[in-house]
Amino acid sequence: MGIKITPADSWFSKCVRKRANWACEMCGAQHDESSTGLHCSHFHGRGNWSLRFNPDNVRALCFGCHAKMGANPFEHTEWFKDQVGDGMFQILLDLKRDVGLAKDYRKTKGKGDISKHFKQQFEQMQDYEIKEIEPFL
Repeated sequence: MGIKITPADSWFSKCVRKRANWACEMCGAQHDESSTGLHCSHFHGRGNWSLRFNPDNVRALCFGCHAKMGANPFEHTEWFKDQVGDGMFQILLDLKRDVGLAKDYRKTKGKGDISKHFKQQFEQMQDYEIKEIEPFL
C-alpha cells in the first residue's frame, strides 16, 4: 500500500509544480495546471517526514522522467546533486536523519497546519508570481 496523499501533500505538490512553471525540470515538457502528468518528485521519499515538505528535496518531473529516475538511482543522485549542489545535498542527508524534526511534522499532520501553510503559499505564488516556496517550520 502506498503512502496516503493528504491535503498538505496536495498543496505542497501544487507549490512545487507552480515553482517550475508547470514544466518538467528535467526534460522541459510543459504541462497544463490540470494535468496529472507532472509530478512532485521527492529525492528522499515522502515516507521520510523530516523532508516530506522540504522544498529543497523536491523537483517537478513529468511521468516519464520520474519513472526514469526511479529506475536509475545513480543517475537520479547525480542529477539531483547537480540541481541542489553538494552543500544542500549534504544538508538534506543530515535532515533526513533528524528524528525530532520528523516527529514534529507528524504531530502537526492531523491539525491542518501544514496544509494551510502551503495553500497560502500557493495562493501567493498565483497572485504575485512568486517562485520561492517558504518551508513549513
